[in-house]
Amino acid sequence: MTASRKFHISVFVVLWLLVFGYESLRYNYLSRWFHADLPKVMFLFPPAGWIMFYQVGDADGRAEVWGRIGDRRELIDPHRIFATRWVGYDNIHRNVLITALDPAYASAFGRYLRRKFPGYDGFDIVEVWTPSVTKEPDRQIRQTIYHCD
Repeated sequence: MTASRKFHISVFVVLWLLVFGYESLRYNYLSRWFHADLPKVMFLFPPAGWIMFYQVGDADGRAEVWGRIGDRRELIDPHRIFATRWVGYDNIHRNVLITALDPAYASAFGRYLRRKFPGYDGFDIVEVWTPSVTKEPDRQIRQTIYHCD
């Protein structure tokens, strides 16, 4: 491979990475930072940026764990439930807690919660559903899936 060809390929790769990085960060970060609607680059870049091969729907769902002490309930921070030491790796944003909604895991998850948080009398595992993140982002439907006593 000639030096000229290597140079042209390197320039193309650097430009492509810069444009892809710009397009991935443009809407959510750069536009807010510059306080302006920045122009979209019309290439082969998907509108969702880095999650380009996933189908992203309008609905959202997650799990919450509520600890009970007497008649009082308090939301337990998911980062306390699944504490990880991996730098830059966040299981909570990857929605790992959603598996706790499956009743098949209820007894094992309940044992884990009682061992990790002995100060609570019991736990409520709650599903939180947002039917439309774009049209009604504040509308959330909560349903208790099961209790761990």
